[in-house]
Amino acid sequence: MDQNLLERLKAYTVVVADTGDINSIEKFRPQDATTNPSLITAAAQMPEYTDIVAGALAWAQKEAARASEPGDAVSLAFDRLAVDFGLRILKIIPGRVSTEVDARLSYDTQATIDKGRRIVRLYEEAGVSRERVLIKIASTWEGIRAAEVLEKEGIHCNLTLLFGLHQAIACAEAGVTLISPFVGRILDWYLKDTGRTSYAPAEDPGVVSVTRIYNYYKKHGYKTEVMGASFRNIDEIKELAGCDLLTISPKLLAELSAGHGELPRKLDPAAARAMNIEKIAMDEATFRAMHAADRMATDKLSEGIDGFAKALAALEVLLRERLQKAAAS
Repeated sequence: MDQNLLERLKAYTVVVADTGDINSIEKFRPQDATTNPSLITAAAQMPEYTDIVAGALAWAQKEAARASEPGDAVSLAFDRLAVDFGLRILKIIPGRVSTEVDARLSYDTQATIDKGRRIVRLYEEAGVSRERVLIKIASTWEGIRAAEVLEKEGIHCNLTLLFGLHQAIACAEAGVTLISPFVGRILDWYLKDTGRTSYAPAEDPGVVSVTRIYNYYKKHGYKTEVMGASFRNIDEIKELAGCDLLTISPKLLAELSAGHGELPRKLDPAAARAMNIEKIAMDEATFRAMHAADRMATDKLSEGIDGFAKALAALEVLLRERLQKAAAS
């Protein structure tokens, strides 16, 4: 029987579902799943997940009431909600779920460490091993330093909003478990900056960026896994076939499931090891200089953090409204 493109891709790449929609995860049965504040906010407004939201709010009210210092029930509810979605997802998938730290903490190393520890503690209290959880942190210098501390404590991290080689190298040097370089958002920036309407798949700037990072890692023997993310079309996915992992939206998973034909491996560790790739010594000064010189990475990191922060603020409004309704009833 002829395999579809999704099954062919799974032969050499771990497929991850990029969604908070549990129904989509049940449909496509990926190895891992990843969420972000925008996805959780969207899922929290779906009628089928009312019970998850209600449970998180009830838990947060109890926690806030019994705390020695007054706590914000809404903030507690968000952490609980993200973990509760993760717990539902982990019942379906065999692998790991990524749960994101508040994007507004992206430039605060200690606050990110504290939040990462808290998220893992909530999972462990629910009976889930930390081995099945990835703490998702923005790839700022401060976020990478937080991930370095968490990794030494056995808390595995997924460094997101990654757009440049400097971010990838700093993550690998910090011993991060996994990085999520963004493909589609890089393409978006170049289309807008150049005025072009398209790129050939192999020349797509996002594809080129992730390929460069993958080859650098494999050439220099880094253990950090590369998970391409933020895809705009299945051609980008095909060009990165062979990447360690790819996190894909339900829409594109459906397109791959419906597609047939050959899917040759494009990224290969043996080929990368044979390449002549100079190693770059990375420290904070080098990181900041490379980041400042990379307009795309500078723009997209800032924009991504702002976008996730806005999604969090919208979710907080939703949760606060529901708390007020519950208190009034």
